[in-house]
Amino acid sequence: MSIAAIIIQIVLALGFLMFGASKLGSKQMVDEFTRYGMPQWFRVITGLLEIAGAALLVAGIWNDRLVVFGGWLLVVIMVGAVITHLRIKDPVSKIGMPVILIILTLVVLLIK
Repeated sequence: MSIAAIIIQIVLALGFLMFGASKLGSKQMVDEFTRYGMPQWFRVITGLLEIAGAALLVAGIWNDRLVVFGGWLLVVIMVGAVITHLRIKDPVSKIGMPVILIILTLVVLLIK
């Protein structure tokens, strides 16, 4: 396993841990999911899945199968985020972060 993959995994894991935790109670995320037209239970599930994906990325440092599962989970979540932003006609600036996260996660999966 390359050092680059481990560094990207850790950075992604910290980011997804932060993003996932914010979905569990941040007023901003409550308002965002309302704006998206999505139920609040979906916000909580999304946050929990992002935290689980982050944990799998970290565990994947020692077990390649876990990073593959966690990586694909996070890619699917971020593709959903991009679709959601496009559906509600958000500006491109709102789509940038999910696209960057998709690319970085795919890089980790390709390096593995």
